[in-house]
Amino acid sequence: MLALSRAQAQMGAFPGRTVTIVVPFPPGGGADTLGRILGVYLGNAWKTSVIVDNRAGASGHIGANFVSRAKPDGYTLLMSSTASLDRKNVSQFAPIALVSASAYVIVVNVKLGVTNIGELIAKAKGAPGRLTFGSSGAGAASHLTVELFKQAAGVDMMHVPYKGTGQAVTDLLSGTVDVMFAPGETVMPYVQSGMLKALAVTGAKRAEAFPDLPTVAEAGVPGYAAVGWFGLLAPAATLPEVVARINADVNAALNDPGIVEKMRAHGAEPSPMTPDQFGRFIKDEVAKWAQLTDKLGITLG
Repeated sequence: MLALSRAQAQMGAFPGRTVTIVVPFPPGGGADTLGRILGVYLGNAWKTSVIVDNRAGASGHIGANFVSRAKPDGYTLLMSSTASLDRKNVSQFAPIALVSASAYVIVVNVKLGVTNIGELIAKAKGAPGRLTFGSSGAGAASHLTVELFKQAAGVDMMHVPYKGTGQAVTDLLSGTVDVMFAPGETVMPYVQSGMLKALAVTGAKRAEAFPDLPTVAEAGVPGYAAVGWFGLLAPAATLPEVVARINADVNAALNDPGIVEKMRAHGAEPSPMTPDQFGRFIKDEVAKWAQLTDKLGITLG
């Protein structure tokens, strides 16, 4: 009865004040873009302020640790990605909703003179370890998807980690790094302006947002497939009733035509799930990438 009364009291008030979505990366990346799109919708639906708080560092683990220690009342949420969850901290969170699970876009600086995946592989094999690729940090999807590609294609490229995708893209544009596997929402504006060249998408099938781009497998690396994902989580002890309420409202956003249009314009595919489905998705993703990081000796965070 006490637990029921507590749940009813919390649900009756929620959301009665400002909700914070912690993005564990700097502004300008995929998590930040989606957090702000979702925050506007939820703020309107809840008739309260929803703010985005960027807490970058340690490949997303600084922001994740902050949220894991927050009061489990639904008012402090994490816009997570592949990088900010691992075997050590995944149990500290309650999965709420998958927001997007989309193929990454492989892009290069136009000065590299590469126009397709075959040419990228040939250039990398011609100068092992000379091509550089940027990522949003060790263990991020923008890092691990390349490591998977390196193994599948039999090439070697040098990893240059950054504190966030936005910073990595800045150096890609200047030519400081040569290649990125990046969320479409962060790089496609530069592809459209001619500043970057898109080669392929990392998913198992072509992306709806970029139907003219082949998959890596189609482009000559059979069996390769990987996605980057973003989703909302809360501290582990958050009441199931609160999780369910937020999940329902997030999924309503992901089915709203205006939100769908905004997300797809940024290269993100809405991917609504129940909390249980999202929990199983996270478990599978953590296990898959842990196998790769263990094999390569990659330290996360």
